[in-house]
Amino acid sequence: MDPAESATLKAGKGLVGNANQGGRRQVILLEEEAWRDALADLGDLGLNPAARRANLLLAGIRLEGTRGRILRVGACRLQIFTECPPCERMDEARPGLKAALRPHWRGGACAQVLEGGEIRVGDEVAWEEERQMGLPVG
Repeated sequence: MDPAESATLKAGKGLVGNANQGGRRQVILLEEEAWRDALADLGDLGLNPAARRANLLLAGIRLEGTRGRILRVGACRLQIFTECPPCERMDEARPGLKAALRPHWRGGACAQVLEGGEIRVGDEVAWEEERQMGLPVG
């Protein structure tokens, strides 16, 4: 859960160097805006997003209800598998955090890596069908 400027995603595996490899929960995605909403509910805006134990923190992308959609992060393609419900470890980081992350997929989403490669902070993030149709992203 250490911050990094870049990382490598491997198709069918997940984040290179991560303990969990393969399966359907290869990468855990967290919305920056949803994280802030959860913290606002707790009245504690200072908790570091690393406490969520997600792999990627995304801004400007809504994850709620996106099961099956394909997300592009830089040149990589990730398919959303399911919501990632918060576990009891969240309350170890901050009492009440588990409940605050429960609504609206605030706990994030689990994704599978379809096409891997290197990703960097600031890479474009967009839903694949929006990019193909020329719709605005964000």
